[in-house]
Amino acid sequence: MPTLADALTDPVAIAADDMLQRFRSPARLICALSGGSDSTGLLRALHAALPRHPGLSLEACTIDHGLRPASADEARAMAALCAQLGIAHHIRRWEGEKPASGLQAAARLARYRLLVDVAQARDAQAILSGHTANDQAETIAMRSLRSAPGQPGLAGMAPAVLLFGQVWLLRPFLPLSRAQIRLYLQSLGQAFIDDPSNDNPRFERVRLRQSMEPACLQPRPFFPFSKASDRAASGARIAALMGEEAASVGEGILRLSPRLCASAGEDDTARAIALLAAAMGGKAMPVGRETMGRVATFLQGGMPGRMTASGVVFDRRREGLFLYREARDLPVTRLLSGQEALWDGRYHVRNLGAAPLVLSSGGDAASLSLGHAGTDIADAVPKGVVRRAARAALRLSFADDRPVTRDMVVVRPALTLYDTFLPCFDRMIADQIAILIGCERYIRVPLTDLLQSGPW
Repeated sequence: MPTLADALTDPVAIAADDMLQRFRSPARLICALSGGSDSTGLLRALHAALPRHPGLSLEACTIDHGLRPASADEARAMAALCAQLGIAHHIRRWEGEKPASGLQAAARLARYRLLVDVAQARDAQAILSGHTANDQAETIAMRSLRSAPGQPGLAGMAPAVLLFGQVWLLRPFLPLSRAQIRLYLQSLGQAFIDDPSNDNPRFERVRLRQSMEPACLQPRPFFPFSKASDRAASGARIAALMGEEAASVGEGILRLSPRLCASAGEDDTARAIALLAAAMGGKAMPVGRETMGRVATFLQGGMPGRMTASGVVFDRRREGLFLYREARDLPVTRLLSGQEALWDGRYHVRNLGAAPLVLSSGGDAASLSLGHAGTDIADAVPKGVVRRAARAALRLSFADDRPVTRDMVVVRPALTLYDTFLPCFDRMIADQIAILIGCERYIRVPLTDLLQSGPW
């Protein structure tokens, strides 16, 4: 069995200990435990390090996706392992219909949602997962196949991701290889589960792993961490640009400075504009690279005019660039009493009234002020911009025609870009956009200041 001296030299034990010492005490942590070598190694290493960090507690959660006959037995085996170690364990099952396509993406989303539910119920400060440098190398290889050089995604998985705006998922094993973790488990005499889906060519990651040269997928400890640092630095520059060169000038309208338009061909500026446009359009992804190339050409031309891309109007005026939602493909949603919905990716709306509430477009500044109190259309905004933006504004009406008052409805701006996954690289950007559109800032990574200044 490993000794204390081993714990001070084994890279797996060091990584676990290093992560725990960065938490402020007290804190409860949830280990995402599938039973594979990576998550089992994480559980055992965290458990071994825990006595050196009073005030911290560890629990584990296994998600049974219900996709294989053996999955329920494997979840029970993880419960037994945790009972042996004295660790509280939770099992959650992914219920309901499973999609015929996009299964892995749907399973990932469901897994994270269930993990967050457990973390929230247990008042945990973070979820820890066992992603390794092998996973990172595969992720970068997959993204390289469909991304142009220099794209942000090529920095790889972030060491921390905020899930659904509620709980941070941390990845302490990203610098480690799977071989290192399995050697650690071997030293403990600890068995683990080999998931047969890891060899199923139905899934893109498996096909990539099977088709590429092994050397291309080898973990590289110092890559992509240099690129991760580059992305974090770019995020800081982009957030600063947004703070200096963008302003909210009315409900659903942003004004960007002429100086920002003039530099639209530069990478950081182009990404800032793409992200702001996505926020105004309620989109989960920024405007694509090719489309942004056309937008940049239009903006750098310096002439007044309008163009539309990804459901957003780029309205170039002498005063600068105005961004607002295009009045097209806008949904009509009916909310019963007590129900809540996300409308057009831009607003969370909850009906507190007794009658059904209809969400549609063509509102005005008065109706929208229910959700963004204190913001009026600025006098300096051209009337044409106000008129066009109002066509895509949220309109609230009760089915029985009674007036909508503030006590009958809750309206909150939404930032769909980051409300599901927020990588730590983009936290400053997300906060700056949140300020511009009237959202609350996102919670910070629950670690000490030692890592807050870096990509965390």
